[in-house]
Amino acid sequence: MAQVEANNVTVSQGFRMLFSLMTPEESSFATVEEVPKYVNQATPYFIGLILLEIVLGWLKTDGPHIKINDFITSLSAGMMSRLPQLMMRSVELSAYIYIWDNFHFLELPWDSAWTWWLAFLGVDMGYYWFHRFAHELNILWAGHQVHHSSEYYNLSTALRQSVTQQFSSWIFYSPLALLIPPSVFAVHIQFNLLYQFWIHTELVKDLGPLELILNTPSHHRVHHGRNPYCIDKNYAGILIIWDRMFGTFAPESDKVIYGLTHPIGTFEIWSVEFLYYPYLWQRFWEVEGISNKLSVIWKGPGWTPGKPRLGDISDIPQITGEEKPHDPAWSPVMQAYVILQFFLLLDVYNSLLLDQMILSELTVILLTAYVLLSLTSLGFLIDQRSNAAELEMLRCVLIMLLHRFGYIKPLLPALAFPMEAFILISTIYWSLQCVKQRTDKMKKQN
Repeated sequence: MAQVEANNVTVSQGFRMLFSLMTPEESSFATVEEVPKYVNQATPYFIGLILLEIVLGWLKTDGPHIKINDFITSLSAGMMSRLPQLMMRSVELSAYIYIWDNFHFLELPWDSAWTWWLAFLGVDMGYYWFHRFAHELNILWAGHQVHHSSEYYNLSTALRQSVTQQFSSWIFYSPLALLIPPSVFAVHIQFNLLYQFWIHTELVKDLGPLELILNTPSHHRVHHGRNPYCIDKNYAGILIIWDRMFGTFAPESDKVIYGLTHPIGTFEIWSVEFLYYPYLWQRFWEVEGISNKLSVIWKGPGWTPGKPRLGDISDIPQITGEEKPHDPAWSPVMQAYVILQFFLLLDVYNSLLLDQMILSELTVILLTAYVLLSLTSLGFLIDQRSNAAELEMLRCVLIMLLHRFGYIKPLLPALAFPMEAFILISTIYWSLQCVKQRTDKMKKQN
């Protein structure tokens, strides 16, 4: 088998890796260092397909329509979930390498198609069990619920990922480290994630015979539903056969109402990512007895004392089919501003991921702080919080400083002056808003 030496994927490979159509010959590597960062390189393909979905949704009268607040929040969660990997190697991969280095008892050849296909099946089944436990153990659900918090279902929803989920998922892949080389695992853990991007859409209805074997948009729509028939169903990554084998499969029937059974009602990214942990902590202290306290952590999110391990399905709020997603009104001008600022941020974020190996530690830390501050501030603006103006003013000042000292560069040199002008005007506007808010507050106090 020919070893692929390039660390960058071609356009053809870029599209095929989204559908798990890469071959062993072009995706087998001797070492982990040679494995391309497929997920990072998939960003242009994500954007392209999302734009295509938006256009097709507009063209269809009954097609899905993306809401700016939900769209930005989903992308923000995806961006935040990748930031830890700027400071350290993936937890899943690091744990896998440690187990391989210390405990593997058989070394399958990295360049064998049999090893490649075994890893494909092993990673996919590992994902099934991790995904299932992430729904059935409250402590794991605290991380995974981030992905289910959107009340819409589109390609941007696929990117709504958890920061903390990676700190538990490695456990379910660790048996593979006893015989499958890390370089093979490093390929398939990425392919498994990438495949799950395109199935987050309402545009694809039924795929005929493929529905019997593959996880499809129809199957995954069920998984994201809060209808009673959707709860704890269809955990598959790529192959739906695992759900059929282990009794967790349900076909799509009634209209699916998406999101959590108890919607969170916010677009602020820190709340989206971490709100469930304080709730879990509160429940832990509220129940009496050590047995009940442990059950809060290690049983399902629907469990309460006296109920089955996974809770009672009758406790789930009734679905009428008329549910409306959380979508507070905000001005078109503010929507345009947030979109523009977000895409300026996205350019910085993408460059940071692609160039992290050649950037200094100080630059990586500064840009990471800028990304986190930006995601927070834009979330405050979307949520229309009272202190959003102050935070956005500080963020705009930081952008000017980073741009002035060369830490942030525009996509094209010709955009340097327009970008500076836009940020300067934004800084002045938000400064005036802060002054106005403080003046109004003083008037009320007097």
